Amino acid sequence: MGVAEAAIPFDTDDRTGLWRSLTAGRRLLLLLDNAADEDQVRPLLPGTAITSRHALAGLEAVHRTDLALLRREEAVELLTRIIGADRARAEAQAARDLADLCGHLPLAVRIAGQRLLSRSHERLGKLVARLAAEGRRLDGLQAGSLRMRAAFALSYRQLPTDARTVLRRAALSAGPDFGPETAALMAGLSYDEAVTRAEELTDAGLLQSDADTERYRFHDLLRLYASELVEAEDGPAVRDAALDRTASWMLRRATAAALHFDVDHERNATQSDPDPETAPAGRDAARAWLETERDQWLAALRRAHDAGRHREVLDAAVAMHWFSDLNQHWEQWVEVFRRSSDSARALGTRREEAVHLNYLAWACNLCVHDPHTALASADAALTAARECGDGLQEGWALGYGAGALHRLGRVAEAQERLREGARCLASQDSPQARLAELTVLNSLGTLLRQAGRAAEALEIHRRSQRICCADIPGRTDEVIALYHAVARQQIGNDLAALERWSEAEEPLRHSLAAFEAAQMPAWTEQARLDLGKVLAVTGHPDARETLRTARDALTGLRSPCQVEAMAALDALDGTPAGTD
Repeated sequence: MGVAEAAIPFDTDDRTGLWRSLTAGRRLLLLLDNAADEDQVRPLLPGTAITSRHALAGLEAVHRTDLALLRREEAVELLTRIIGADRARAEAQAARDLADLCGHLPLAVRIAGQRLLSRSHERLGKLVARLAAEGRRLDGLQAGSLRMRAAFALSYRQLPTDARTVLRRAALSAGPDFGPETAALMAGLSYDEAVTRAEELTDAGLLQSDADTERYRFHDLLRLYASELVEAEDGPAVRDAALDRTASWMLRRATAAALHFDVDHERNATQSDPDPETAPAGRDAARAWLETERDQWLAALRRAHDAGRHREVLDAAVAMHWFSDLNQHWEQWVEVFRRSSDSARALGTRREEAVHLNYLAWACNLCVHDPHTALASADAALTAARECGDGLQEGWALGYGAGALHRLGRVAEAQERLREGARCLASQDSPQARLAELTVLNSLGTLLRQAGRAAEALEIHRRSQRICCADIPGRTDEVIALYHAVARQQIGNDLAALERWSEAEEPLRHSLAAFEAAQMPAWTEQARLDLGKVLAVTGHPDARETLRTARDALTGLRSPCQVEAMAALDALDGTPAGTD
């Protein structure tokens, strides 16, 4: 500012006064980078632009602008400016990959660019290959005095001790984000302490918080840095203790939350939670928790299985059984029930092995559409059930095996297994056997309808409806309503196959409403598709919208039925497949 060194006051307050007198009335932008706290910059205000990883919430009368990450194309443009357009254009895909590996973080992109600039003959693809290995990524992001790890370390050293612990341990969490529960368990803090520390980390720019929910996520490079800190500052013993503590708690809560959907144990759900005072209350809260923390409890299940805590695995999988039916579009049910089958085998209980092999057959059939594995699992369950004399599991195994055979085109064998399963289950008196019988009868009727025997199918599905209406002791109204909805859906399809269109609409609407109320997406959209096809034939004005909604939802669920929905919509619109 043209002030002689000898004229600059010694005292900070006096310097501030002189500074403000000199800048008064001037158009001036002063950019301060990497500010540590408010006190460091307050004497220089107003008229100053500051960048800081910290929020500097204590500064008064300032205009704030959050600097978001670069978009991918912006990161590529920054890289191009550093290394030159010809070089970036020659390896365009590698440039995009490099931007992604830098997490679109400006400093990381700059470091990668400077490194390439100093090595004019090095291919971009070579640096991409180096950075693709997570264990070497931060080592690769350094060029001279520019080091990504050093930038993170500067912010880390300024943190309080507990905040450092939360940052390190949170890197051990599963999935793209985590909640305060996970942070508290990993760090060995209370829930409230973890929230406070997580907010401090958010203010420090080391975590990103969700605007609507109390959840947090790392930038990819920061997560790698935090993971290194776990190894360097905590060590294997402390790390494993944190993981075990978190996994045990998460699996217990997941088991308790899933019991809200178990028709036999719903009343015991809250009592079995590791912290009943904060346990999800009711099905809606339990479902929300299970969906939000899916990555965490699945990681906990894996850890319990790998550690040989097989009883915990079985308890969790049994509790999840009814909940899984509401979310059959989740592919991870195959892993859940494969691990529980392994645990049952390890414990040497043939009956439990039959149960969990049946669960696995169900998941392979309906969640990942793998009939070969489903048939192998069902056959193994059938063998185990017959060895231990469990008629209920024998009936289920026959039903699941039939479903796999049907998908493999072995229709006659499928029908025979279903008839055998229905006979096996009809001879048993338990409520569980009645529900299994309903499932087998509905499947048998479906196969008969598809074989051109719709009238016979209608009789079987009306038999299922009569069982539902007769009431099943020990089963809740909600459970019976779902089985009744399945029977009505099949009755509607039978009537449609018999070209009794006006009669078909009513049972299909009832089934759709029931599945929607139960929040069962896969079941809902199949029923919507069935209804849409009937409405299309009758010329109903809602037909097109119904089919379009079903198509879009089934596509999102990755259901094979999306092809059927596309064909029905194309037929209605008179357009070639795939142009709508």
